[in-house]
Amino acid sequence: MAQQDRDLAAFDAQMAEERKLFFPRPRQSPSAGCTVYGTENAGKADKCAGCSKKGTCSSGGAAGPDPTAEEIAKRMASVEHKILVLSGKGGVGKSMVSAQLAYALAARGFIVGLLDIDICGPTVPKMMGKRREGVMRGPEGLAPVEVTDRLTAMSIGFLVEDENEAVIWRGPRKIGLIQTFLKDVAWGVLDFLIVDTPPGTSDEHLSTVQLLKATGIDGAVVVTSPQDVSVVEVGKEINFCERMGVKVLGVVENFADFCCPLCSGVTTIWPSTSGGGRMLAEKHNVPFLGSVPLDPKLARQGDAGEAMDESSAAGKVIYSVADHVATSVNAFTGPI
Repeated sequence: MAQQDRDLAAFDAQMAEERKLFFPRPRQSPSAGCTVYGTENAGKADKCAGCSKKGTCSSGGAAGPDPTAEEIAKRMASVEHKILVLSGKGGVGKSMVSAQLAYALAARGFIVGLLDIDICGPTVPKMMGKRREGVMRGPEGLAPVEVTDRLTAMSIGFLVEDENEAVIWRGPRKIGLIQTFLKDVAWGVLDFLIVDTPPGTSDEHLSTVQLLKATGIDGAVVVTSPQDVSVVEVGKEINFCERMGVKVLGVVENFADFCCPLCSGVTTIWPSTSGGGRMLAEKHNVPFLGSVPLDPKLARQGDAGEAMDESSAAGKVIYSVADHVATSVNAFTGPI
């Protein structure tokens, strides 16, 4: 058995033993079109005779609150604002935006948590400069990794021993871990929880929105790059938000421009044939938050797990995004 398999098996065993976190039993739901579910005749009517859920309905097992949702609601009660960072396309710099947005909000004086739910491609540990940090379990739950005195983070990257091993998990196991992160991580009191998501509109996104919906999702920042193939796919992410009732706080564009390290001049190197991120934002009637230029300094800072300099061309855009997010949710307190 490979070392990663042993590590994951041990972690699974610990979680299952303590809280049965990874594979909670699915709650029974009535069959489509059932007219007696939830009534005193549930499980007893003639039409229930051939239903596989007859026993559950008659015993009342299908009714009642979802314990997972209750635990998440209790944990999230101390988190003031939840912000999703989304993109329908991989490789557009979404995790960079998530990490630097978290740094910028913390620099503005807010207490921030950064949650990485990209289970198969976690990059938050590296972008936070905490690649080989472990996670401890305390009396309140799993302790997030401290990045600064105002910023903590959680990622599967903190839970596996070898960061070079692929995480090969099916959907249910990934959703189980997301549930764990939402209900078992002891974030404490936060002004913002920034959720860095994988690309797409699949299991992780749907489950995260559904799990957090009752606790209040303040909005989403959507990230794109200027080429048409990205804009089209990221547009689907905005459609996802519209269908799920998640407010889009704005669109951020990456990679359209280049910041010269010698003269600090900014030049467009990747022009869009259809308007890029700005056009996408206008099409969906949401704010365009700015275009983050390619900056060699930003690349070095990202690899080193450092916050970008606010005075840099890229830093000005990211801090502007942070200020927009804060004012959009009425959380702005001004620079410290």
